[in-house]
Amino acid sequence: MSKNLSELSGRKGLENNLFDKMGKLAQETGAPTIEDLDQLAEEFLIGKANTFGTTTFYDFLKPENKGKKAYVCNGTACVCAGTQEKVTEELEKHYSPNEIGHMTCLGRCHENSAFNLNGNNYSGDDLNNLESIINDKSPKIDVYNVKALGKVILTEEFTSIDEYYAPFLNALKLGEEEVLNEIKKSNLRGRGGAGFPKATKLEFCRNVESDVKFIICNADEGDPGAYSDRYLLEKQPHSVLFGMLIAGFVVKAQHGILYIRAEYPDAAVIVQNAIDELREKGLIGENINGSGFSFDFKIIRAQGSYICGEETALINSIEGQRPEVRIRPPYPAQKGLFNKPTVVNNVETLAGLHYIIEHGGHVWNDHGTEKSTGTKLVSLDSFFNNPGIYEVEMGTPLSTVINDLGGGFKQPIKAMQIGGPLGGVVPVSKIDDLTIDFESFSENGFLLGHASIICIPEEFPMMNFIEHLFDFASYESCGKCFPCRLGTKRGHELAFKALNSDYKIDKKLFYDLLTTLEQGSLCAHGGGIPLPVKNTLEYFKDEVAPYFE
Repeated sequence: MSKNLSELSGRKGLENNLFDKMGKLAQETGAPTIEDLDQLAEEFLIGKANTFGTTTFYDFLKPENKGKKAYVCNGTACVCAGTQEKVTEELEKHYSPNEIGHMTCLGRCHENSAFNLNGNNYSGDDLNNLESIINDKSPKIDVYNVKALGKVILTEEFTSIDEYYAPFLNALKLGEEEVLNEIKKSNLRGRGGAGFPKATKLEFCRNVESDVKFIICNADEGDPGAYSDRYLLEKQPHSVLFGMLIAGFVVKAQHGILYIRAEYPDAAVIVQNAIDELREKGLIGENINGSGFSFDFKIIRAQGSYICGEETALINSIEGQRPEVRIRPPYPAQKGLFNKPTVVNNVETLAGLHYIIEHGGHVWNDHGTEKSTGTKLVSLDSFFNNPGIYEVEMGTPLSTVINDLGGGFKQPIKAMQIGGPLGGVVPVSKIDDLTIDFESFSENGFLLGHASIICIPEEFPMMNFIEHLFDFASYESCGKCFPCRLGTKRGHELAFKALNSDYKIDKKLFYDLLTTLEQGSLCAHGGGIPLPVKNTLEYFKDEVAPYFE
Protein backbone atom coordinates (compact mmCIF):
# COMPACT_ATOMS: atom_id res chain seq x y z
CA MET A 1 0.00 0.00 0.00
CA SER A 2 1.34 3.44 -0.96
CA LYS A 3 0.06 6.53 0.85
CA ASN A 4 1.09 8.63 -2.13
CA LEU A 5 -0.88 6.47 -4.55
CA SER A 6 -3.88 6.76 -2.22
CA GLU A 7 -3.67 10.53 -2.41
CA LEU A 8 -3.21 10.57 -6.19
CA SER A 9 -6.17 8.24 -6.71
CA GLY A 10 -8.32 10.35 -4.39
CA ARG A 11 -7.59 13.60 -6.25
CA LYS A 12 -9.98 12.60 -9.02
CA GLY A 13 -12.86 11.87 -6.65
CA LEU A 14 -15.27 8.94 -6.64
CA GLU A 15 -17.02 9.83 -9.87
CA ASN A 16 -13.74 9.55 -11.75
CA ASN A 17 -12.51 6.45 -9.92
CA LEU A 18 -9.38 4.66 -11.16
CA PHE A 19 -10.53 1.11 -10.37
CA ASP A 20 -13.96 1.79 -11.83
CA LYS A 21 -12.30 2.89 -15.07
CA MET A 22 -10.18 -0.25 -15.17
CA GLY A 23 -13.31 -2.37 -14.98
CA LYS A 24 -15.09 -0.44 -17.73
CA LEU A 25 -12.07 -0.77 -20.03
CA ALA A 26 -12.29 -4.54 -19.68
CA GLN A 27 -16.00 -4.88 -20.45
CA GLU A 28 -15.70 -5.42 -24.20
CA THR A 29 -12.74 -7.78 -24.47
CA GLY A 30 -12.23 -9.12 -20.94
CA ALA A 31 -9.09 -7.15 -20.12
CA PRO A 32 -7.86 -3.58 -20.72
CA THR A 33 -5.14 -3.08 -23.32
CA ILE A 34 -1.60 -1.97 -22.45
CA GLU A 35 -2.32 1.29 -24.24
CA ASP A 36 -5.41 1.88 -22.11
CA LEU A 37 -3.45 1.19 -18.93
CA ASP A 38 -0.64 3.53 -19.97
CA GLN A 39 -3.20 6.27 -20.58
CA LEU A 40 -4.74 5.70 -17.14
CA ALA A 41 -1.29 5.92 -15.56
CA GLU A 42 -0.71 9.25 -17.22
CA GLU A 43 -4.15 10.57 -16.25
CA PHE A 44 -3.73 9.65 -12.58
CA LEU A 45 -0.01 10.54 -12.42
CA ILE A 46 1.03 7.06 -11.34
CA GLY A 47 3.49 4.57 -12.80
CA LYS A 48 2.62 2.27 -15.69
CA ALA A 49 3.73 -0.63 -13.52
CA ASN A 50 1.00 0.30 -11.02
CA THR A 51 -1.88 0.08 -13.49
CA PHE A 52 -0.50 -3.10 -15.06
CA GLY A 53 0.28 -4.67 -11.67
CA THR A 54 -3.23 -3.96 -10.40
CA THR A 55 -5.19 -5.29 -13.35
CA THR A 56 -3.15 -8.49 -13.66
CA PHE A 57 -4.20 -9.44 -10.11
CA TYR A 58 -7.95 -9.78 -10.82
CA ASP A 59 -9.67 -12.72 -12.50
CA PHE A 60 -11.74 -10.47 -14.76
CA LEU A 61 -9.08 -7.88 -15.64
CA LYS A 62 -5.98 -10.00 -16.24
CA PRO A 63 -4.86 -10.67 -19.85
CA GLU A 64 -5.80 -14.36 -19.49
CA ASN A 65 -9.44 -13.29 -19.26
CA LYS A 66 -9.52 -11.99 -22.83
CA GLY A 67 -11.96 -13.84 -25.02
CA LYS A 68 -13.75 -15.61 -22.18
CA LYS A 69 -17.43 -16.20 -23.00
CA ALA A 70 -18.56 -18.48 -20.20
CA TYR A 71 -17.55 -19.15 -16.61
CA VAL A 72 -18.00 -22.26 -14.45
CA CYS A 73 -18.46 -21.93 -10.68
CA ASN A 74 -15.69 -23.69 -8.77
CA GLY A 75 -16.92 -22.78 -5.28
CA THR A 76 -16.80 -25.39 -2.51
CA ALA A 77 -20.55 -26.05 -2.51
CA CYS A 78 -20.53 -26.93 -6.20
CA VAL A 79 -17.32 -28.96 -5.81
CA CYS A 80 -18.81 -31.05 -2.99
CA ALA A 81 -22.01 -31.53 -4.98
CA GLY A 82 -19.96 -32.89 -7.90
CA THR A 83 -22.01 -31.05 -10.52
CA GLN A 84 -19.40 -28.91 -12.27
CA GLU A 85 -17.72 -31.48 -14.49
CA LYS A 86 -20.99 -31.91 -16.35
CA VAL A 87 -21.41 -28.13 -16.59
CA THR A 88 -17.99 -27.85 -18.23
CA GLU A 89 -18.76 -30.72 -20.62
CA GLU A 90 -22.01 -29.09 -21.75
CA LEU A 91 -20.40 -25.67 -22.22
CA GLU A 92 -17.57 -27.21 -24.26
CA LYS A 93 -20.19 -28.36 -26.79
CA HIS A 94 -20.66 -24.67 -27.62
CA TYR A 95 -17.34 -23.02 -26.70
CA SER A 96 -13.68 -23.92 -26.97
CA PRO A 97 -11.87 -24.62 -23.67
CA ASN A 98 -9.97 -21.33 -23.83
CA GLU A 99 -13.30 -19.46 -24.01
CA ILE A 100 -14.38 -20.92 -20.64
CA GLY A 101 -13.11 -19.46 -17.37
CA HIS A 102 -13.97 -19.92 -13.71
CA MET A 103 -15.81 -17.93 -11.06
CA THR A 104 -15.47 -18.73 -7.38
CA CYS A 105 -19.02 -19.05 -6.07
CA LEU A 106 -21.93 -17.47 -7.88
CA GLY A 107 -24.12 -17.69 -4.79
CA ARG A 108 -26.24 -20.45 -6.37
CA CYS A 109 -25.32 -22.95 -3.64
CA HIS A 110 -28.97 -23.90 -3.10
CA GLU A 111 -29.02 -25.86 -6.39
CA ASN A 112 -25.44 -25.94 -7.80
CA SER A 113 -24.60 -26.58 -11.48
CA ALA A 114 -23.80 -22.86 -11.51
CA PHE A 115 -22.34 -21.01 -14.47
CA ASN A 116 -22.20 -17.50 -15.93
CA LEU A 117 -23.08 -16.80 -19.54
CA ASN A 118 -23.59 -13.51 -21.38
CA GLY A 119 -23.04 -11.67 -18.08
CA ASN A 120 -25.87 -13.55 -16.34
CA ASN A 121 -25.84 -16.30 -13.72
CA TYR A 122 -27.58 -19.65 -14.15
CA SER A 123 -27.86 -22.84 -12.11
CA GLY A 124 -29.85 -26.01 -11.50
CA ASP A 125 -32.04 -27.06 -14.43
CA ASP A 126 -30.78 -24.13 -16.55
CA LEU A 127 -28.06 -26.41 -17.89
CA ASN A 128 -30.78 -28.39 -19.66
CA ASN A 129 -31.83 -25.24 -21.52
CA LEU A 130 -28.35 -24.16 -22.58
CA GLU A 131 -29.22 -23.77 -26.24
CA SER A 132 -32.02 -21.28 -25.60
CA ILE A 133 -29.94 -19.40 -22.99
CA ILE A 134 -27.15 -18.90 -25.53
CA ASN A 135 -29.59 -17.67 -28.17
CA ASP A 136 -31.88 -15.55 -25.98
CA LYS A 137 -29.17 -14.08 -23.71
CA SER A 138 -31.87 -13.40 -21.12
CA PRO A 139 -31.40 -13.65 -17.34
CA LYS A 140 -33.52 -15.96 -15.24
CA ILE A 141 -35.00 -15.08 -11.86
CA ASP A 142 -33.46 -17.20 -9.12
CA VAL A 143 -35.97 -18.78 -6.73
CA TYR A 144 -35.10 -20.24 -3.31
CA ASN A 145 -36.66 -20.64 0.12
CA VAL A 146 -36.67 -17.61 2.41
CA LYS A 147 -38.09 -18.07 5.89
CA ALA A 148 -37.74 -16.76 9.44
CA LEU A 149 -37.95 -18.66 12.71
CA GLY A 150 -38.95 -16.37 15.55
CA LYS A 151 -38.60 -12.62 15.12
CA VAL A 152 -38.79 -11.41 11.51
CA ILE A 153 -36.33 -8.55 10.97
CA LEU A 154 -34.00 -8.94 8.01
CA THR A 155 -36.52 -10.90 5.95
CA GLU A 156 -39.47 -8.61 6.63
CA GLU A 157 -41.38 -7.60 3.51
CA PHE A 158 -40.56 -4.11 2.19
CA THR A 159 -43.37 -1.56 2.47
CA SER A 160 -42.72 1.72 0.66
CA ILE A 161 -39.98 4.34 0.45
CA ASP A 162 -41.95 6.84 2.51
CA GLU A 163 -42.80 4.39 5.28
CA TYR A 164 -39.47 2.60 5.34
CA TYR A 165 -37.35 5.77 5.54
CA ALA A 166 -39.49 7.56 8.13
CA PRO A 167 -37.16 6.37 10.94
CA PHE A 168 -34.21 7.87 9.03
CA LEU A 169 -35.88 11.28 8.84
CA ASN A 170 -36.67 11.00 12.54
CA ALA A 171 -33.03 10.12 13.24
CA LEU A 172 -31.94 13.33 11.52
CA LYS A 173 -33.97 15.25 14.11
CA LEU A 174 -32.67 13.21 17.08
CA GLY A 175 -29.03 13.98 16.33
CA GLU A 176 -25.91 11.87 15.79
CA GLU A 177 -25.13 11.23 19.46
CA GLU A 178 -28.59 9.87 20.25
CA VAL A 179 -28.55 7.61 17.18
CA LEU A 180 -25.12 6.27 18.13
CA ASN A 181 -26.39 5.54 21.65
CA GLU A 182 -29.22 3.43 20.24
CA ILE A 183 -26.71 1.40 18.22
CA LYS A 184 -24.61 0.96 21.37
CA LYS A 185 -27.64 -0.33 23.27
CA SER A 186 -28.24 -2.94 20.58
CA ASN A 187 -24.76 -4.47 20.91
CA LEU A 188 -24.95 -5.23 17.19
CA ARG A 189 -21.82 -7.12 16.13
CA GLY A 190 -20.36 -7.42 12.64
CA ARG A 191 -21.93 -10.19 10.58
CA GLY A 192 -19.02 -10.61 8.18
CA GLY A 193 -17.22 -13.01 10.49
CA ALA A 194 -15.16 -11.04 13.01
CA GLY A 195 -18.12 -10.04 15.20
CA PHE A 196 -16.67 -6.61 16.03
CA PRO A 197 -19.14 -4.22 17.74
CA LYS A 198 -20.74 -1.94 15.16
CA ALA A 199 -21.06 1.06 17.50
CA THR A 200 -17.38 0.91 18.48
CA LYS A 201 -16.28 1.12 14.85
CA LEU A 202 -18.62 4.06 14.25
CA GLU A 203 -17.39 5.86 17.35
CA PHE A 204 -13.75 5.44 16.36
CA CYS A 205 -14.45 7.10 13.02
CA ARG A 206 -16.71 9.77 14.51
CA ASN A 207 -13.96 10.92 16.86
CA VAL A 208 -11.46 11.53 14.05
CA GLU A 209 -11.47 15.09 12.72
CA SER A 210 -11.70 15.20 8.94
CA ASP A 211 -13.61 17.14 6.28
CA VAL A 212 -14.08 13.96 4.24
CA LYS A 213 -15.18 10.54 5.50
CA PHE A 214 -16.48 7.38 3.83
CA ILE A 215 -18.89 4.55 4.56
CA ILE A 216 -18.11 1.39 2.59
CA CYS A 217 -20.48 -1.54 2.26
CA ASN A 218 -18.39 -4.66 1.84
CA ALA A 219 -20.61 -6.53 -0.61
CA ASP A 220 -17.78 -8.75 -1.84
CA GLU A 221 -19.40 -11.89 -0.40
CA GLY A 222 -16.72 -14.30 -1.53
CA ASP A 223 -17.22 -17.12 0.98
CA PRO A 224 -18.27 -20.18 -1.06
CA GLY A 225 -21.56 -21.39 0.33
CA ALA A 226 -22.75 -17.95 1.48
CA TYR A 227 -25.49 -16.12 -0.39
CA SER A 228 -27.16 -14.17 2.42
CA ASP A 229 -25.62 -10.88 1.29
CA ARG A 230 -26.83 -11.58 -2.25
CA TYR A 231 -30.32 -12.06 -0.83
CA LEU A 232 -30.20 -8.70 0.93
CA LEU A 233 -28.77 -6.83 -2.06
CA GLU A 234 -31.25 -8.30 -4.52
CA LYS A 235 -34.37 -8.69 -2.36
CA GLN A 236 -33.87 -6.11 0.43
CA PRO A 237 -31.62 -3.38 -1.07
CA HIS A 238 -33.20 -0.57 0.93
CA SER A 239 -32.24 -2.22 4.22
CA VAL A 240 -28.58 -1.88 3.18
CA LEU A 241 -28.91 1.68 1.88
CA PHE A 242 -30.78 2.73 5.04
CA GLY A 243 -27.99 1.32 7.18
CA MET A 244 -25.35 3.21 5.20
CA LEU A 245 -27.28 6.46 5.56
CA ILE A 246 -27.48 6.01 9.33
CA ALA A 247 -23.79 5.13 9.57
CA GLY A 248 -22.91 8.15 7.47
CA PHE A 249 -25.02 10.44 9.64
CA VAL A 250 -23.40 9.18 12.87
CA VAL A 251 -19.79 9.64 11.72
CA LYS A 252 -20.47 12.74 9.56
CA ALA A 253 -19.50 11.01 6.31
CA GLN A 254 -20.58 12.32 2.94
CA HIS A 255 -19.95 9.32 0.71
CA GLY A 256 -21.30 5.77 0.66
CA ILE A 257 -19.63 3.16 -1.53
CA LEU A 258 -21.08 -0.26 -2.29
CA TYR A 259 -18.31 -2.59 -3.41
CA ILE A 260 -20.35 -5.34 -5.12
CA ARG A 261 -18.69 -8.49 -6.42
CA ALA A 262 -18.63 -9.17 -10.14
CA GLU A 263 -20.12 -12.62 -9.54
CA TYR A 264 -23.41 -10.93 -8.53
CA PRO A 265 -24.35 -9.02 -11.73
CA ASP A 266 -28.02 -8.65 -10.77
CA ALA A 267 -27.21 -7.12 -7.40
CA ALA A 268 -25.46 -4.07 -8.84
CA VAL A 269 -28.40 -3.28 -11.13
CA ILE A 270 -31.02 -3.74 -8.39
CA VAL A 271 -29.12 -1.61 -5.87
CA GLN A 272 -28.61 1.16 -8.43
CA ASN A 273 -32.35 1.20 -9.10
CA ALA A 274 -32.95 1.54 -5.35
CA ILE A 275 -30.47 4.44 -5.19
CA ASP A 276 -32.33 6.14 -8.04
CA GLU A 277 -35.57 5.79 -6.08
CA LEU A 278 -34.00 7.55 -3.09
CA ARG A 279 -32.76 10.35 -5.33
CA GLU A 280 -36.24 10.89 -6.74
CA LYS A 281 -37.58 11.17 -3.17
CA GLY A 282 -34.88 13.62 -2.13
CA LEU A 283 -33.51 11.24 0.50
CA ILE A 284 -29.91 11.49 -0.74
CA GLY A 285 -27.84 14.37 -2.02
CA GLU A 286 -27.13 17.77 -0.55
CA ASN A 287 -28.71 18.94 2.71
CA ILE A 288 -31.15 16.03 3.06
CA ASN A 289 -34.55 17.24 4.28
CA GLY A 290 -32.96 20.52 5.39
CA SER A 291 -30.93 18.71 8.08
CA GLY A 292 -27.50 19.89 6.99
CA PHE A 293 -26.53 16.26 6.35
CA SER A 294 -25.36 15.46 2.81
CA PHE A 295 -24.76 11.94 1.56
CA ASP A 296 -24.61 10.09 -1.75
CA PHE A 297 -23.87 6.61 -3.07
CA LYS A 298 -21.44 5.13 -5.55
CA ILE A 299 -21.45 1.51 -6.74
CA ILE A 300 -18.08 0.01 -7.61
CA ARG A 301 -18.06 -3.41 -9.21
CA ALA A 302 -15.36 -5.77 -7.97
CA GLN A 303 -13.40 -7.78 -10.52
CA GLY A 304 -12.85 -11.21 -9.03
CA SER A 305 -10.66 -11.47 -5.94
CA TYR A 306 -11.60 -13.17 -2.66
CA ILE A 307 -9.07 -11.19 -0.61
CA CYS A 308 -11.04 -7.99 -1.30
CA GLY A 309 -13.43 -9.19 1.39
CA GLU A 310 -10.70 -8.10 3.84
CA GLU A 311 -11.45 -4.45 4.56
CA THR A 312 -7.99 -2.97 3.92
CA ALA A 313 -7.49 -4.96 0.71
CA LEU A 314 -10.92 -3.71 -0.38
CA ILE A 315 -9.83 -0.12 0.27
CA ASN A 316 -6.67 -0.63 -1.79
CA SER A 317 -8.82 -2.08 -4.56
CA ILE A 318 -11.10 0.96 -4.73
CA GLU A 319 -8.01 3.14 -4.96
CA GLY A 320 -6.81 1.18 -7.99
CA GLN A 321 -3.90 -0.40 -6.14
CA ARG A 322 -3.17 -4.10 -5.87
CA PRO A 323 -5.59 -5.44 -3.23
CA GLU A 324 -2.94 -6.24 -0.66
CA VAL A 325 -3.75 -6.24 3.05
CA ARG A 326 -2.56 -3.18 4.97
CA ILE A 327 -0.65 -3.27 8.23
CA ARG A 328 -2.70 -1.98 11.17
CA PRO A 329 -2.58 0.44 12.93
CA PRO A 330 -3.61 2.83 11.55
CA TYR A 331 -7.08 1.34 11.25
CA PRO A 332 -9.45 2.32 8.43
CA ALA A 333 -11.58 4.33 10.88
CA GLN A 334 -8.50 6.53 11.33
CA LYS A 335 -6.96 6.40 7.86
CA GLY A 336 -8.80 4.45 5.22
CA LEU A 337 -9.91 5.22 1.68
CA PHE A 338 -7.75 7.95 0.12
CA ASN A 339 -6.16 8.28 3.60
CA LYS A 340 -9.48 9.54 5.01
CA PRO A 341 -11.45 8.08 7.98
CA THR A 342 -13.51 5.15 6.70
CA VAL A 343 -16.02 2.70 8.15
CA VAL A 344 -16.23 -0.66 6.36
CA ASN A 345 -19.14 -2.94 7.21
CA ASN A 346 -20.61 -6.14 5.86
CA VAL A 347 -23.99 -6.07 4.08
CA GLU A 348 -25.90 -7.89 6.82
CA THR A 349 -24.41 -5.68 9.55
CA LEU A 350 -25.72 -2.56 7.84
CA ALA A 351 -29.11 -4.17 7.16
CA GLY A 352 -29.68 -4.64 10.89
CA LEU A 353 -29.65 -0.89 11.58
CA HIS A 354 -33.16 -0.25 10.27
CA TYR A 355 -34.80 -2.31 13.01
CA ILE A 356 -32.57 -0.72 15.66
CA ILE A 357 -33.37 2.84 14.60
CA GLU A 358 -37.09 2.15 14.19
CA HIS A 359 -37.66 0.21 17.42
CA GLY A 360 -34.70 1.10 19.63
CA GLY A 361 -31.45 -0.64 20.43
CA HIS A 362 -32.86 -2.28 23.55
CA VAL A 363 -35.50 -4.09 21.46
CA TRP A 364 -32.84 -5.58 19.16
CA ASN A 365 -30.93 -6.56 22.29
CA ASP A 366 -33.97 -8.45 23.57
CA HIS A 367 -33.44 -10.98 20.77
CA GLY A 368 -30.58 -13.46 20.66
CA THR A 369 -28.12 -14.11 23.46
CA GLU A 370 -26.37 -11.80 25.92
CA LYS A 371 -23.24 -11.43 23.77
CA SER A 372 -24.67 -12.29 20.34
CA THR A 373 -27.77 -10.14 19.97
CA GLY A 374 -30.38 -9.94 17.25
CA THR A 375 -30.97 -12.30 14.35
CA LYS A 376 -28.70 -14.00 11.82
CA LEU A 377 -29.19 -15.12 8.25
CA VAL A 378 -28.10 -18.69 7.53
CA SER A 379 -27.41 -20.08 4.04
CA LEU A 380 -28.25 -23.75 3.44
CA ASP A 381 -26.86 -25.56 0.39
CA SER A 382 -28.38 -28.11 -1.97
CA PHE A 383 -27.76 -31.12 0.28
CA PHE A 384 -30.68 -30.00 2.45
CA ASN A 385 -34.23 -30.99 1.63
CA ASN A 386 -35.20 -27.33 2.02
CA PRO A 387 -32.19 -25.28 0.86
CA GLY A 388 -32.39 -21.50 1.12
CA ILE A 389 -31.94 -18.46 3.35
CA TYR A 390 -33.25 -18.64 6.91
CA GLU A 391 -33.38 -15.91 9.54
CA VAL A 392 -33.00 -17.16 13.10
CA GLU A 393 -32.41 -15.51 16.44
CA MET A 394 -28.88 -15.80 17.72
CA GLY A 395 -28.70 -18.76 20.10
CA THR A 396 -30.97 -20.99 18.01
CA PRO A 397 -29.78 -24.63 18.16
CA LEU A 398 -27.94 -25.73 15.04
CA SER A 399 -30.06 -28.90 15.09
CA THR A 400 -33.19 -26.75 14.71
CA VAL A 401 -31.75 -25.05 11.65
CA ILE A 402 -30.73 -28.33 10.06
CA ASN A 403 -33.74 -30.47 10.88
CA ASP A 404 -36.71 -28.13 11.30
CA LEU A 405 -35.83 -25.45 8.74
CA GLY A 406 -33.56 -27.34 6.37
CA GLY A 407 -35.69 -30.47 6.55
CA GLY A 408 -32.64 -32.65 7.16
CA PHE A 409 -30.19 -33.95 4.57
CA LYS A 410 -31.07 -35.44 1.19
CA GLN A 411 -28.27 -38.00 1.49
CA PRO A 412 -25.74 -39.14 4.12
CA ILE A 413 -23.49 -36.28 5.24
CA LYS A 414 -20.36 -36.66 7.37
CA ALA A 415 -19.45 -33.00 7.98
CA MET A 416 -20.31 -29.40 7.24
CA GLN A 417 -18.05 -26.45 6.64
CA ILE A 418 -19.73 -23.54 8.38
CA GLY A 419 -18.60 -19.94 7.97
CA GLY A 420 -16.81 -20.02 4.62
CA PRO A 421 -13.41 -21.41 3.58
CA LEU A 422 -11.85 -20.16 6.83
CA GLY A 423 -14.70 -21.61 8.89
CA GLY A 424 -14.49 -24.84 10.82
CA VAL A 425 -15.28 -28.32 9.55
CA VAL A 426 -18.08 -29.52 11.84
CA PRO A 427 -18.68 -33.29 11.97
CA VAL A 428 -22.34 -34.31 12.15
CA SER A 429 -21.67 -35.70 15.63
CA LYS A 430 -21.28 -32.10 16.89
CA ILE A 431 -24.61 -30.79 15.59
CA ASP A 432 -26.37 -31.08 18.95
CA ASP A 433 -23.53 -29.22 20.72
CA LEU A 434 -23.78 -25.98 18.76
CA THR A 435 -26.05 -22.95 18.68
CA ILE A 436 -26.03 -20.16 16.09
CA ASP A 437 -23.94 -17.54 17.89
CA PHE A 438 -20.32 -16.41 18.04
CA GLU A 439 -19.57 -17.85 21.48
CA SER A 440 -20.90 -21.37 20.91
CA PHE A 441 -18.87 -21.86 17.75
CA SER A 442 -15.72 -20.36 19.25
CA GLU A 443 -15.93 -22.43 22.43
CA ASN A 444 -16.25 -25.62 20.39
CA GLY A 445 -13.30 -24.81 18.14
CA PHE A 446 -15.22 -23.58 15.10
CA LEU A 447 -16.18 -20.25 13.50
CA LEU A 448 -19.68 -18.90 12.82
CA GLY A 449 -18.54 -16.44 10.16
CA HIS A 450 -21.18 -15.82 7.50
CA ALA A 451 -23.14 -18.79 8.89
CA SER A 452 -23.09 -20.46 5.50
CA ILE A 453 -23.41 -24.24 5.64
CA ILE A 454 -21.70 -26.41 3.02
CA CYS A 455 -22.30 -30.15 3.37
CA ILE A 456 -19.58 -32.71 2.76
CA PRO A 457 -21.17 -36.00 1.64
CA GLU A 458 -19.91 -39.31 3.00
CA GLU A 459 -18.31 -40.32 -0.29
CA PHE A 460 -16.25 -37.10 -0.59
CA PRO A 461 -12.64 -37.83 0.57
CA MET A 462 -11.51 -35.49 3.36
CA MET A 463 -7.95 -35.37 2.04
CA ASN A 464 -9.36 -34.02 -1.21
CA PHE A 465 -11.18 -31.41 0.86
CA ILE A 466 -7.90 -30.36 2.51
CA GLU A 467 -6.28 -30.06 -0.91
CA HIS A 468 -9.22 -27.99 -2.18
CA LEU A 469 -8.95 -25.61 0.80
CA PHE A 470 -5.23 -25.06 0.32
CA ASP A 471 -5.67 -24.64 -3.43
CA PHE A 472 -8.32 -21.97 -2.83
CA ALA A 473 -6.23 -20.22 -0.16
CA SER A 474 -3.12 -20.21 -2.32
CA TYR A 475 -4.90 -18.91 -5.40
CA GLU A 476 -6.69 -16.15 -3.49
CA SER A 477 -3.76 -14.97 -1.33
CA CYS A 478 -2.86 -11.31 -1.85
CA GLY A 479 0.80 -12.34 -1.63
CA LYS A 480 1.91 -9.56 0.69
CA CYS A 481 3.17 -11.70 3.59
CA PHE A 482 5.45 -14.71 3.22
CA PRO A 483 3.62 -17.07 5.61
CA CYS A 484 0.41 -16.90 3.58
CA ARG A 485 1.88 -16.57 0.11
CA LEU A 486 4.31 -19.46 0.54
CA GLY A 487 2.55 -21.45 3.28
CA THR A 488 -0.74 -21.96 1.46
CA LYS A 489 1.13 -23.05 -1.67
CA ARG A 490 3.31 -25.50 0.28
CA GLY A 491 0.17 -26.88 1.95
CA HIS A 492 -1.45 -27.46 -1.42
CA GLU A 493 1.68 -29.10 -2.82
CA LEU A 494 1.92 -31.49 0.14
CA ALA A 495 -1.74 -32.50 -0.10
CA PHE A 496 -1.59 -32.89 -3.88
CA LYS A 497 1.59 -34.99 -3.72
CA ALA A 498 0.14 -37.25 -1.05
CA LEU A 499 -3.05 -37.76 -3.07
CA ASN A 500 -1.30 -38.48 -6.34
CA SER A 501 1.73 -40.54 -5.33
CA ASP A 502 3.09 -42.77 -2.58
CA TYR A 503 4.39 -39.72 -0.72
CA LYS A 504 3.57 -39.54 3.01
CA ILE A 505 3.37 -36.14 4.70
CA ASP A 506 5.57 -35.58 7.74
CA LYS A 507 2.98 -34.76 10.41
CA LYS A 508 5.35 -32.57 12.47
CA LEU A 509 6.30 -30.59 9.36
CA PHE A 510 2.62 -30.20 8.47
CA TYR A 511 1.67 -28.89 11.92
CA ASP A 512 4.65 -26.52 11.85
CA LEU A 513 3.28 -25.17 8.59
CA LEU A 514 -0.18 -24.65 10.11
CA THR A 515 1.34 -22.88 13.14
CA THR A 516 3.37 -20.59 10.89
CA LEU A 517 0.23 -19.69 8.94
CA GLU A 518 -1.74 -18.99 12.12
CA GLN A 519 0.86 -16.91 13.89
CA GLY A 520 2.73 -15.28 11.03
CA SER A 521 0.06 -14.26 8.52
CA LEU A 522 -0.85 -10.61 8.24
CA CYS A 523 -4.60 -11.18 8.06
CA ALA A 524 -7.28 -13.81 8.62
CA HIS A 525 -6.83 -15.34 5.17
CA GLY A 526 -3.60 -17.15 5.93
CA GLY A 527 -4.29 -17.12 9.65
CA GLY A 528 -7.71 -18.73 9.27
CA ILE A 529 -7.14 -21.55 6.81
CA PRO A 530 -5.49 -23.83 9.44
CA LEU A 531 -8.78 -24.03 11.41
CA PRO A 532 -10.74 -26.22 8.97
CA VAL A 533 -7.60 -28.25 8.23
CA LYS A 534 -7.04 -28.92 11.95
CA ASN A 535 -10.72 -29.79 12.41
CA THR A 536 -10.41 -32.33 9.62
CA LEU A 537 -7.26 -33.84 11.10
CA GLU A 538 -8.97 -34.09 14.49
CA TYR A 539 -12.37 -35.48 13.55
CA PHE A 540 -11.38 -37.53 10.51
CA LYS A 541 -7.92 -38.69 11.57
CA ASP A 542 -8.57 -42.32 10.61
CA GLU A 543 -9.64 -41.33 7.11
CA VAL A 544 -6.63 -39.08 6.41
CA ALA A 545 -4.07 -41.18 8.34
CA PRO A 546 -2.88 -43.13 5.23
CA TYR A 547 -1.54 -39.87 3.76
CA PHE A 548 0.72 -39.10 6.74
CA GLU A 549 3.84 -40.74 8.12
